[in-house]
Amino acid sequence: MAARQGGAAVPGTRCQIDIGADGSYLWRLTATNGRVIAVAATTYRSYGECRTAFERLCADVAELPGGVHHTSEGNGWVWGLRDRSGGAVAVSSRAYERHSTCQAAYDRFRALLGDLGSDGLIPWDDVE
Repeated sequence: MAARQGGAAVPGTRCQIDIGADGSYLWRLTATNGRVIAVAATTYRSYGECRTAFERLCADVAELPGGVHHTSEGNGWVWGLRDRSGGAVAVSSRAYERHSTCQAAYDRFRALLGDLGSDGLIPWDDVE
């Protein structure tokens, strides 16, 4: 299934739900080239809770705050998205060398979530 970004199909983009060694679940959004775009900032107790959290994120992205900031080590840039109460819900999967590159990735991520939320067609690639 293809995700949409800016009105154009993005074939191969998919959301996967992984289970950790401790039995917790988290989602990750993967691009066409296989690179992870974003990951959940928190883990969830069940598969269903994790899937619902990602669907809610897609539906509510226009109302959620976030932005770009230095890494904790101070040698790069990362982005994050927060829920209405201020808790982190999504983060970049890697650090970027340049602020402008990180900002562009953040903007593309928000646009992609908006498209997924408006279409209601989330490209799931996982098995419960």
